Amino acid sequence: MLKYYVADAFADKIFEGNPAGVCIMDEWIPIEKMEKIAIENNLSETAFAVKEGDSYGLRWFTPGGEIDLCGHATLATAYILFRFVETDSNVIHFNTKQMNYHLVVTKKDDLYEMDFPTSIPEKYHLTDMMSDALGAVPIEVLKTHRDLIFIFDSEDTVKNLTPDFSKLKEIPEGLSAFVTAKSEKFDFVARAFWPKININEDPVCGSMHCCLIPLWREKLGLDKMVSRQVSKRGGTVYCEYCGERVKISGKVALYAIGNICVDEK
Repeated sequence: MLKYYVADAFADKIFEGNPAGVCIMDEWIPIEKMEKIAIENNLSETAFAVKEGDSYGLRWFTPGGEIDLCGHATLATAYILFRFVETDSNVIHFNTKQMNYHLVVTKKDDLYEMDFPTSIPEKYHLTDMMSDALGAVPIEVLKTHRDLIFIFDSEDTVKNLTPDFSKLKEIPEGLSAFVTAKSEKFDFVARAFWPKININEDPVCGSMHCCLIPLWREKLGLDKMVSRQVSKRGGTVYCEYCGERVKISGKVALYAIGNICVDEK
């Protein structure tokens, strides 16, 4: 039996934010088994954590395979650990297995604050393929080592986008496509599309803010900002720019606790 949890990250209550599967294990199981569990769960990410000394080893798997960085599933994992395992602790350290990132999550009342590496996007060129896939023309395009970022003229444009996911999948650049715009109620809004790993839209994407926080800090002149992911489920992300690191905070709601019968014949 493998203990399994589902928690909604960046959510004030269940059925908001981004659901993540969380498996807290005594030791690592084969990668192939983690891949199959992620496929069976069919959530955007399932996180696997094992205690290693004073910290936890952490891996994330989508239905399409392992990914190098995931914010919402890290938030969900920390919440589960704080609530059920490390009940006397206010800080949890994670060492990620694929990129060797060191991540820190701090419990601050009902908020959970993640300390992640900053990713500075660079200006990139717009192609007809990109505009055609998005269904609208952005005013600016940027790129990180992993993702494409499209800035639009208004919050309504971002909310109303209806991308062609099959065409997005064919764009050679970028593992994902992030779309963003300045907001009146919040500081900025965003959406995250990942059809290349079989996730058309991620309801709330924490790792996206590693690049959006420095981007909007430069445009708005603010170190602390509030972002709203305007997906169907929606979610609020509290952001802080700290130079080479960013702080990404949100609330978490527990949805389910169960067992995965990985060893039964």
